[in-house]
Formats: sequence, structure tokens, C-alpha cells
Amino acid sequence: MRSCLYFEITGRLKQAGVQDRKVEKMIFETHGHYDDEQFDEDREQLIAEFLEKDIDKVMNVGADMQSSRNSVELAGKYPHFYAAVGVHPSEVGDLTEDDMQALKQMTLENPKVKAIGEIGLDYHFDDDPPRDVQKKWFIRQLELAQELGMPIIIHSRDAASDTMEILKDMDGGRNGGVIHCYSYSVEQAREYIKMGFNIGVGGVVTFKNSRRLQEVVEDIPLEKIVLETDSPYMAPVPFRGTRNSALYIPYIAEKIAEIKGVPVEKVYETTYANAMQMYRIS
Repeated sequence: MRSCLYFEITGRLKQAGVQDRKVEKMIFETHGHYDDEQFDEDREQLIAEFLEKDIDKVMNVGADMQSSRNSVELAGKYPHFYAAVGVHPSEVGDLTEDDMQALKQMTLENPKVKAIGEIGLDYHFDDDPPRDVQKKWFIRQLELAQELGMPIIIHSRDAASDTMEILKDMDGGRNGGVIHCYSYSVEQAREYIKMGFNIGVGGVVTFKNSRRLQEVVEDIPLEKIVLETDSPYMAPVPFRGTRNSALYIPYIAEKIAEIKGVPVEKVYETTYANAMQMYRIS
């Protein structure tokens, strides 16, 4: 049985012209948090609908120790789900070395763990852990990823200089990865690509005030872009302000296609291949 949300989304997609024609596509949702409590009431139904709407693969990303465990659990339950484990910079205040060992064991014991993340720096809120604490655990999780030979998922907000410096100093792109929810300049995007990273593009690209991200999308190769949602956050227009999900990715793909002047089929095909390569899924 399909949810009311399914029919609402389908109707809006048709109104927007996103589904006026048959588009051959497989979608890789490279960054979501489907263990979040906002999905508690309809998680199984929503995930079942993903396959109906061509959401072929989903990376569920850890943000703290418990959500990392939850991500592993979801990856074990659903064949098309994979997991990333790691601790978001806003959550590193109480981290210990025992937690690092726990992340290591999750990775070694579960072949569907495909990345360390999301990790990084976030200087936006004054009540987040002090910057030196964030840097300490960012570096430590980078070391863990390099020890395990894993790609990384980088969260960076209002911390452009420090993030770039640490990643350059540590050769952070040696195993690949993604700068998630990219929000910096074209020039920095080019630098990250040179280092071996992909650029994560989500719903923000559809916002009226997202000229900077749109310029990045226009400038960089499609072969360096991956699609993401950051669900349940950052829903694209016309759903901005509501719960996000991978069902809204067509809006993101259509906007990228418009910006780059290519068929949307090309966006789906290329970004899917990019994600498969980035997460080393065959």
C-alpha cells in the first residue's frame, strides 16, 4: 500500500514536468540519515517506495556513535542500503579512543560499511565543541579512514580554511570521498577535485539564493558530482522546509541538467557511476 506522501510527491513531480516523459535512470542517494526519528512512523514504507522510484542505492551516514550503529543495522536489513560510520563535528565533545576502536570494528566486521563519515569541522554555532576539539577528532577520524583505506565523507560549514589545510596536510583525498553539501567557492571546489574528492550536490542547488553552488555545478565536470539529500534536512524547492527524502532527487538532477545544459539522463548515468566508484561498489 502506497502512502499519501507517495501520491503527493508523484503529483508534484508531474506538475513540475519532472515525470512528463519516461526517463531511464538509476539513482544513488549518496548521503541520507534514514535512521533519524523523523522517519520512525513510515520508514519501511518509504524505503520500499524508493525502489519503485528508481532509488537503486542509498548510503546511510552516521553522525554520532548511535547513528553509526543504526546505519550498519539499516545496511544489514535492506539490500540496497550501505553504511558510513563516523562522528559529526557537532557531536565530538564526548568522544573517546574507545569510540574510535568501535568505529574500526564496525567497519572491519561489516562489508557494507563503505566510508568513514560524516566527519569534519563546523564553526557555525557557538555552542558546538571548541575548534581545537573538533580538529583533534577530525584528524583522528581521518587517521582511522587512512588506516582502513576507506573513502571519507566531509562535513564542513564556516570552516573553509581549516578544513582545506587539514585535508591537504594529511593527504585526505588519497582514498577518495566527497565534500558533502558543498557550500564554498568554485576555486576551492577545483582544489578538492585535484585532491581526489567528489562534490556532493543536494537540494540547496534548487534554492533561489544558491548562486554560488550553481556556479560550482556549472564549472566542475559532471564526472565529479554525486547526488545527495542530507535527508531529512535540506529538501529542494518546492518542498523546502519539509521532510526531505531520496524521492525528491529528481528535482536536484533536473536542476543540474539545466545548469550544465545536458539531458537529465546523462546526470543520472554519470552521477550513479561516480558514486559507485567513490564507494567502491561493484
